[in-house]
Amino acid sequence: MAGQSTYVPGTALTRWLDQRLPILRLVNDTVTTYPTPRNLNFWYVFGAILAFMLGVQIVTGIVLAMHYVPNADLAFGSVEGRIMREVNYGWLIRYTHANGASMFFLAVYIHMFRGLYYGSYKAPREVLWILGVFIYLLMMATAFFGYVLPWGQMSFWGATVITSLFSALDQIIPHLGSAITTWLWGDFAVGDATLNRFFSLHYLLPFAIAGVVMLHIWALHVPGNNNPLGIDPKGPQDMVPFHPYYTMKDAFYLALFVLFFAFFVFYAPNFFGNPDNYTQANPLVTPPDIVPEWYLLPYYAMLRSVPQKLLGVLVLLGAILTLLFIPWLDRSKTRSCRFRPVMKKLFWIFAVDCVLLGYAGAQSADAAWHLGGMDLPLVWLARLGTAYYFAFFWVLMPLVGKLERPKPVPESIAQSVLGKAGESK
Repeated sequence: MAGQSTYVPGTALTRWLDQRLPILRLVNDTVTTYPTPRNLNFWYVFGAILAFMLGVQIVTGIVLAMHYVPNADLAFGSVEGRIMREVNYGWLIRYTHANGASMFFLAVYIHMFRGLYYGSYKAPREVLWILGVFIYLLMMATAFFGYVLPWGQMSFWGATVITSLFSALDQIIPHLGSAITTWLWGDFAVGDATLNRFFSLHYLLPFAIAGVVMLHIWALHVPGNNNPLGIDPKGPQDMVPFHPYYTMKDAFYLALFVLFFAFFVFYAPNFFGNPDNYTQANPLVTPPDIVPEWYLLPYYAMLRSVPQKLLGVLVLLGAILTLLFIPWLDRSKTRSCRFRPVMKKLFWIFAVDCVLLGYAGAQSADAAWHLGGMDLPLVWLARLGTAYYFAFFWVLMPLVGKLERPKPVPESIAQSVLGKAGESK
């Protein structure tokens, strides 16, 4: 929410700086006195947690890069040997970085589902949502490149399988997919050139993410925060300054999140890791099951659910690109699912569907459920989950937006907050 600045320099030094580089004015207007809806709940703290996790990943990544050797013969030893055993606190930095990726994605998924539930993608916040999707895409690319760097068995074969997906484009334009795959590899197979390229991109992309995050925050400050009611503030009575109300709240929940994060770093550092990745890459031995990290498993399940390679790649890309169109697929004038009983039920089915897709993606390709003497292949669970994923966005969301009768929405944030306080008394 752009408005008149309230910053008044208090000393000669701050007055001198404000005339030349008004950074203190920027901090005051965008953090300290920034007006924020007074009813933001726990689910809104994950934006601050994500900013913290991005900083952790960049700092630990820079330190790890100082000791990592992007060479097919030396990469595994530089991680498992030098960093883990010879560098002072190298084990701590490596485990913080590795588990930090999982914490980063955990926080971003909660952040995204919160945005879906409260309608934070609706006008005038379409650009805010689209920038968030771009951040998500950059995160997935960065995570994939980083997964390859330890050069274990799963790293090598994961890189081989995922980059080979581009060869499916040969079915559309002959030799196009093979040319793209060879270009990605930098050779005719995954090797030294591939590892060097992925290392460079893995180092670069976090800074690109930081740049898009700045745009994301800028896009947030123009229309202001959405809120659980999904209604626009009617005046100063609906707002409070970001500091100290939300800075203290964010700090408290960030401390709890750090404790949760620290549990995995110190007591279960390999909880999210694949055992095959602790064996050096061997191009002559293929692991029995090649799976990505847990945060990409739903998309992997969608890919495997389609028997035709090109169609599977298109489904995978479509599932990701669909997120860009959500602001225009939802036709409802009511933002928050709190007041949309039908969409609320469909949303929670969608959340369960994503979990089931992740479960299906983590199992072997021929896995099945044994139900009363009958085997149900999990590939069919993945197919049903994929169908609901696309139906939720492209069919149900537009249809329900037109036909649903939402519940009455409060006239203002203050009325809702004070009303609840009155009822509790």
